[in-house]
Amino acid sequence: MSTPIHDPANTEKTDNPSSPDDNSQQTQKAETTGSTLSWVITLFGTAVGAGILFLPLNAGSFGFWPLVFATVFIFPLVYFSHRTYARIVSGAPKEQHGKDVLELVRHYLGRNGGLFIAILYWLAIVPTVLIYGISITNVVDSFIVNQLGGPSINRWVLSIVCVGIMTGLFAIGRKPMLWLAQILVYPLIITLAATSFYLIPKWDIQSFIHFEYEDGGLSILKGILLILPVLVFSFSHMAALSQFSVDMQPTYGDKTEKHVSRTEVYTAALLVVFTMFFVWSCVLALGADGMKEATEQNIPVLSYFANITGSQFMAYMAPVITMCAIISSYFGHMLGSEEGTEYLLRIAVPRLANKVSRRTLLNIIYIIVFTATTLVSVYNPSIVDMISVVGGIFVAFLVYLLPVYMFKKFDDYSQFKDDIWNYFVFGMGLVIMAVTVWNLI
Repeated sequence: MSTPIHDPANTEKTDNPSSPDDNSQQTQKAETTGSTLSWVITLFGTAVGAGILFLPLNAGSFGFWPLVFATVFIFPLVYFSHRTYARIVSGAPKEQHGKDVLELVRHYLGRNGGLFIAILYWLAIVPTVLIYGISITNVVDSFIVNQLGGPSINRWVLSIVCVGIMTGLFAIGRKPMLWLAQILVYPLIITLAATSFYLIPKWDIQSFIHFEYEDGGLSILKGILLILPVLVFSFSHMAALSQFSVDMQPTYGDKTEKHVSRTEVYTAALLVVFTMFFVWSCVLALGADGMKEATEQNIPVLSYFANITGSQFMAYMAPVITMCAIISSYFGHMLGSEEGTEYLLRIAVPRLANKVSRRTLLNIIYIIVFTATTLVSVYNPSIVDMISVVGGIFVAFLVYLLPVYMFKKFDDYSQFKDDIWNYFVFGMGLVIMAVTVWNLI
């Protein structure tokens, strides 16, 4: 399969440290390296990890009607928000082609504005990598103890091995990493569908429909609002959208935006169909007590099923699905982490960043990410709490608010400023951020 992005290890950046806007123009590709299908799979893999691992526990806890709302509402929420965000790169004028989202934001908002957005971008992407570091450690530990019958391994050792392997696979090069990520997604799609159907006989529809709400309609409304930040995080694939849009520009030119938007339709549809079917199947089979227990154990829903069902199918299939989902999503978010961290290093320490080769700079980034992810994984904070903050504040601001502001302010994006769906995206961004802050307070 063709791979969507060139290997950065083979590309040297010699830009002036005072002008990071020009970085990617020096690496403009002669032709697109990824097919539509390969990019759909890459974007799907970036998002599906959180959607299948944590969404059932989060979304299901609010009861039947909020989950119905989420099922109906999720496609326009995912598609229009990510299409709007992608337009920053895919809809940029031709003279700006080859620049990623951070370079374009700095070009239009200036140095201070660009630095502020870059920090928010880093805070949206890197904590997600940390979440997957926690998840892979917990999943492997659960698998060793519950399925293999082995002893619990020291968490320092297990975290270093798990995070080290994933980071090492990413660091060997973009092409082999993306090839592996896409290989993982195909069986993931098949096994997701198989697991969803397998759980159908275990459904307890009546108990979930009659979910008790303490304050009636007010509790339902509260559940609908609180489910929004979870949805934003669980379906987010913003980490790979910038590089995807840059990759399409050499081949599609002025038609890049249309091609990117069409690809986003396929991605959003694939995500909604497979993920929401899986969520419903898990929630109906799990029940309120099961969801509470899995949340307390800080493990994905599939690992919980593997531990309690007594089924050989679930015992071995569930951990495999979970690991594939974590690794594919870890790779996708490492793309964004690499992009954001490199940009910040070039601004914060321009002399050092431009003195060393790009391969060396990337290796420094991988060491930073590996160290931070390992430490957080050992500490093992609540994944659910981290998801709400990352999705409801940082991702919501970048994906829902920033693009609409840029479309209104700058003439280069004037073709998008009157799109009626901008109001929907911007309004939902405000609601999601307000709900997240309200819930934290």
